[in-house]
Amino acid sequence: MQASKAKVLLAEDDLSLGYVIKDNLSDEGYDVILCPDGQTAIDKFDKNEFDICLLDVMMPNKDGFAVAKKIRQQSDMVPIIFLTAKSMEEDKIKGFQSGADDYITKPFSIQELIMRIEVFLRRTRKMHSEKTLSYKIGNLQFSYTDLKLVIEKEVFNLTQKEADLLKFLCEHSNRILKREEVLLNVWGKDDYFLGRSMDVFITKLRKYFKADPDVNLETIHGVGFRFNTPVA
Repeated sequence: MQASKAKVLLAEDDLSLGYVIKDNLSDEGYDVILCPDGQTAIDKFDKNEFDICLLDVMMPNKDGFAVAKKIRQQSDMVPIIFLTAKSMEEDKIKGFQSGADDYITKPFSIQELIMRIEVFLRRTRKMHSEKTLSYKIGNLQFSYTDLKLVIEKEVFNLTQKEADLLKFLCEHSNRILKREEVLLNVWGKDDYFLGRSMDVFITKLRKYFKADPDVNLETIHGVGFRFNTPVA
């Protein structure tokens, strides 16, 4: 397998499920460290380098949200996928707010999980291999490759999903974008829940843009957005 030997942090307190996931990923060539609770996951992350993290939401000794926030304090690059219960849509929103890149709903097939993992690992490898991709947005400098937004001397570290969204907006600045167009291109799917999570990321980006009054992300009610930036 081409992506083999990627190191996976798996935090799952249901150990029967955890071992099923670990064994299947190991069979595919992944190096998996299984943690039975959130604090153990944090301790393992502190001492090891991981390529991707799979976090259950409800765990003893720190839940998945706390683990994700701790990971994001140390790394903006490593992808985080939440393992969520089907009925807990609010958990999915909270997961994105705490730094998650994606979620997968239980029960899920191992093949689906592997496909999700592969998507993020390919993206991470591509980012490391590509030349620097950056954008000038008014007085702001955005490096998609490094996941950084620089405003004068202040540097903001972006999550992968924030960077993906901002990159799409930069590529289509000063024109009206329909909500479904943004969702399909950045999230790969247009549905109600993802629309709510997109609004979370829109709010985050707007906070950054306050540093330059000539840059704003305008809501076009009933349609979508327009990313207004100074024309060079």
